[in-house]
Amino acid sequence: MANHHRNSASHPWHDLAIGGEAPHKFNAVIEIPKGSKVKYELDKETGMLYIDRVLYSSVVYPHNYGFIPQTLCDDNDPLDVLVLMQAPVVPMSFLRAKPIGVMPMIDQGEQDDKIIAVHADDPEFRDYNDINELPKHRLAEIKRFFEDYKKNENKEVKVDEFLGAEVARKTVTDAMQMYDENYLPKRKR
Repeated sequence: MANHHRNSASHPWHDLAIGGEAPHKFNAVIEIPKGSKVKYELDKETGMLYIDRVLYSSVVYPHNYGFIPQTLCDDNDPLDVLVLMQAPVVPMSFLRAKPIGVMPMIDQGEQDDKIIAVHADDPEFRDYNDINELPKHRLAEIKRFFEDYKKNENKEVKVDEFLGAEVARKTVTDAMQMYDENYLPKRKR
């Protein structure tokens, strides 16, 4: 009989593999479903979601939003990802994503770039390979959401122009390397 007792719970940031095809395709953990006004956040200590806040503005997340496991950025968080697909998904679901671009962003003076990806298995979105293939209006909606979603909290966010898939893959690779340098030597193997 298998031992079903563990000393600790599984942690989606550290225990879920990024996937063998990274940075071209990777696992993404969804924290916030498309259409949500609730800002869920990964609690780094427990691996559970907590409600960070309800958005102050009359906006909702335009697409599923989460993070890429086993990545680390300068803000000491995993790399953020916005995943374009047809439907909202349940928080803490994971799926295969393909990066098509990156949205450079400064959030309250701190670099906080967002990978823009498509669900690799969604028939409507999987054939997009670069951010420039998306309709201009969709890009404008995404940019506007991130420019506005903290305005009523009097928090400053600056969004730069979107960069393509090649830059996105390099951003993922850099975040994977930073994670390895900061976590793998310290973790029990």
